[in-house]
Amino acid sequence: MGKWLEGLRCSSCWRYSPPKTYTSSWECDYFFDDGATISKYVFQGQRKAVSTKFEVRCVRRKLLLEALANELPRGTIRYLSKVVAIEESGFFKILHLIDGTTIKTKVLIGCDGINSVVAKWLGFKEATYTERFAIRGCLELETNHSFEPILKQYFGKGFRAGVVPCDEKVVYWFFTWTPNSQDKELIQNPAKLKQYVLNKLENVPSYVKSFIEKTELDSFHLAPLRYRQPWKLIMGNISKGNVCVAGDALHPMTPDLGQGGCCALEDGVVLARCLAEAFSNKSKKEEKEEEYKRIEEGLKRYANERRWRCIDLITTAYIVGFVQQGNSKLVTFLRDKLFAPLLFGQLLKKSNFNCGKLNIP
Repeated sequence: MGKWLEGLRCSSCWRYSPPKTYTSSWECDYFFDDGATISKYVFQGQRKAVSTKFEVRCVRRKLLLEALANELPRGTIRYLSKVVAIEESGFFKILHLIDGTTIKTKVLIGCDGINSVVAKWLGFKEATYTERFAIRGCLELETNHSFEPILKQYFGKGFRAGVVPCDEKVVYWFFTWTPNSQDKELIQNPAKLKQYVLNKLENVPSYVKSFIEKTELDSFHLAPLRYRQPWKLIMGNISKGNVCVAGDALHPMTPDLGQGGCCALEDGVVLARCLAEAFSNKSKKEEKEEEYKRIEEGLKRYANERRWRCIDLITTAYIVGFVQQGNSKLVTFLRDKLFAPLLFGQLLKKSNFNCGKLNIP
């Protein structure tokens, strides 16, 4: 899950509040598509067992966003306010929103997703397509599903799937694959797409397939997998003046490490720390230019601190996805016989990152 949570004041409001969150010992089973087990890995949450340093959680985005939003004063968040243009005005930026309104700001932090207008303003090109697609589903049951807190993953020729409980009544599942020309016709037909997934997973346990079968079609979320090419982060501007980017606007990545959201929250911790330092040194008689320079330096520190962490995650996720979803005999052989434990180790290693804490009085 990453260590960003330790730096947030709001962590206590939801971290230990079951059944909303779910924590226990976790077991990862790697299977091939004929049902044969490749390998199995077990680790304990905080017990003195295989890995005392690691913790794994399946966090529902909605609950996390609610927890974060509840820590802010009412009216801080404006919804349905997409930025369509950015205008410079001295030491300020003026944002033009889709509803026609404008906002004048000292600091502009672009967290506007993979199609970020702010990232484009900084000079970044659109995220690159991997030719892979992902289907995600979330099944909410009226009664307990009796599924242990176990992450199950299944691998076949050219596809990868997994299922994990979020809490006692909610199960999350995913399926990634590289569609051919015939498969692409399914993208426009959710019913056929659902049957395609079930056919690919014919050899997995029946209770796993039942989660997918029970998922309503409007709960299927299909998206092409995209990522920011690492060398573009090396050469690009993460910050410029009083503008920067964070989250998917900065580091879109494939979901193979499950660290995209965690990385975005790490951004938030580091960025808050850098800006707090910039504003804490403000004097009463300070000119606007001096304040602008301190903000600029704070954002540069943020960019320098986050650049290589993002490059590391993007690169590792891409490689892990390529190997795990291998389509050639050589790649699948190496995956099944050699790389399985290494790939699992990367998932744990990359999540065990300390982005520091906020100095909250």
